[in-house]
Amino acid sequence: MRFYNLNISHILMISPMYRELKQLIENEKLVQCFRFKSEEEVTDADLDWADAIATFNSQADFDYSKVKWVHSLGAGVDRFLHNKSWDEGVLLTRTICSFGQRIAQYTLSYILQDLQQHHLFAEDSNKKIWEPRTPILMKDKKAVIYGTGEIGQETARVLSLFGMDVYGVSRSGRQKDFFTKVFAINEHQSELKDVGYIINTLPLTTETEFLFDEHLFSCFTQAGFINVGRGASVDEEALLLAIDKGTLRFAVLDVFREEPLPSGHPFWDHPKIIITPHISAVTTPDEAVSCFIDTLFNIEQNKELLNQVDIKNGY
Repeated sequence: MRFYNLNISHILMISPMYRELKQLIENEKLVQCFRFKSEEEVTDADLDWADAIATFNSQADFDYSKVKWVHSLGAGVDRFLHNKSWDEGVLLTRTICSFGQRIAQYTLSYILQDLQQHHLFAEDSNKKIWEPRTPILMKDKKAVIYGTGEIGQETARVLSLFGMDVYGVSRSGRQKDFFTKVFAINEHQSELKDVGYIINTLPLTTETEFLFDEHLFSCFTQAGFINVGRGASVDEEALLLAIDKGTLRFAVLDVFREEPLPSGHPFWDHPKIIITPHISAVTTPDEAVSCFIDTLFNIEQNKELLNQVDIKNGY
């Protein structure tokens, strides 16, 4: 996909880490004029001034139709598109960097922790109990990854290096490298009852909201659920019910419908739920600036944008 003749000269960068971004951008000596602000500091005058906005996980409902280009400093764009209208004359791009590596390693760490039975040995150690147990090999387990884009594919590559059979689920069901088989989202459930791990990497769209509901969880048996996609893809009551029924053995949750997760939420106290504070794919200032500058250069040179968001699909 390409956009032509955008002529970007005024760029507004909105982020909690705007000071770090400012220092990195100034080191690049770009010809464009920049303003760096926190979300709370942005005014209508800033939006009127800007040709482009680079922002991360904005909570505010800015009028993005005022600019020519919006760049997400994170991988997700649901804050801009989900249940919202978007002016298709405005270019939307997203950050692509080490997200695949980070999420693959995050996922691998919790799978190994489970297979190596770390929690049981920790309990034994606390009780001074000597109880040999044989760790399970990854080649003896299967995983299914929902979402076969760059993040899902990198996760599949890493898990398959250890001999694990990895299945994929996507909208199209198109086959991808490192997956034993990829299923279309409407045809997979009867095929995957015996998988050991369910991994969600999907973006949030109208199709994926509440995808993981009571019916879907009931299709599995004693699986571990790892969510690094979006919290709103999960019916939280259905997740708790699946764990209590034993359909799921445990859940590792990095993303939530409401963030930060409220202190009174039942996830906090559940013994079979591990919570991390949305850190599985952190955007560092260096990576954010690098991807932004590459995208800006490609726009200026009228080159293909591999990180352009398909507004219709939502990713």
